[in-house]
Amino acid sequence: MTETILTNAELVLGDRVARGTLVVRDGLIADIAEGVTAAPSAEDLGGDILMPGIIDLHTDNLERQVQPRPGARWPSRSAFLAHDAQCAAAGVTTVFDALCVGNLNFDIDDRVRTFRDGVEDLTALAGSGLFKADHFLHLRCEMPAENMLGLAETIIPHPLTRMVSLMDHTPGVGQYADLDRFRKRKGVDGLGLAEVDAQIVELQAKRLELRTPQRRLLLEMVRGRAIVLASHDDETLEEVAENHADGITISEFPVRLVAARAAKALGMDVIAGAPNIVRGGSHSGNVSAADLLAAGAVDALASDYVPPALIEAAFATADAGLPVFQAVALVTSGPARLAGLADRGRLAVGLRADLLRARRHEGLTAPIAVWRQGRRVA
Repeated sequence: MTETILTNAELVLGDRVARGTLVVRDGLIADIAEGVTAAPSAEDLGGDILMPGIIDLHTDNLERQVQPRPGARWPSRSAFLAHDAQCAAAGVTTVFDALCVGNLNFDIDDRVRTFRDGVEDLTALAGSGLFKADHFLHLRCEMPAENMLGLAETIIPHPLTRMVSLMDHTPGVGQYADLDRFRKRKGVDGLGLAEVDAQIVELQAKRLELRTPQRRLLLEMVRGRAIVLASHDDETLEEVAENHADGITISEFPVRLVAARAAKALGMDVIAGAPNIVRGGSHSGNVSAADLLAAGAVDALASDYVPPALIEAAFATADAGLPVFQAVALVTSGPARLAGLADRGRLAVGLRADLLRARRHEGLTAPIAVWRQGRRVA
């Protein structure tokens, strides 16, 4: 039997924060008690925060490690381990690696290769003992992409596939509803206006042809499996109603407040982006996560593209007035509930000892130590 005693910590419990002691035995939380223990083997945390390990339902961080600079591709397995280490250092103990399934022509990097390598590497590394965090697959399926269905059917049966989101990055809808903003973005990539407009016409035509039939086929592939379904970049009431009717339970990164409110009214859960909170707004000009929170329309935060944003965003919401235990729930028990992970996400006896020790300093909250199933990993 292995035992770890952590005492003199601000324990973030489900309904309060309390100074106390937490005992870990054989990878599980064995006891929680208020007060400080005098046990000689106890580690004194000096009043630091002790909270559940963070659960990130959507991170594209692997793509940033695979291609750290334009045109510079890093060896994929090395990139995966770097991604894993960055997540653990940010306090993330459970990671949903959001791999893009299907490629629209305006994507700069070779996402199909990243997808294939990512699945292969995760499969090979999952049982190696090298991972610091627990990893699952989140498939970001691009509805109008010609190659989406062929790629999806190869990986939906994978035992680590736990989440599928339906995306549509066609210019003129969702995240890219503002065509002028889209044109400016592509101009930064070095494309001329005529070339960008030609791409817009081509992609919009493909959307009309492929989006609806491919959506139906993908939903049929997923039906009956233990996979959580999410929509992506919801914009209109009609989109939300369609998603709900199709059995989709999560609205991920809605781009308009009206869409988030509609999703909540239908009983769906909403995921917002943690970087949106840390930066003070959306980098794409969409609804701010702070406005979604103020409307009571956020159930979980995801890192999207910056894993350290999660702990910063959680405590930023606490600084803005949300009770600390509720703010922390946005990155722990909230994501656990959405993903159906009943064994983690809370400080409770019998659950996995996925833990994060954090310290506040001049407005920042920084991870100090991280445990996964009772083993120190960062």
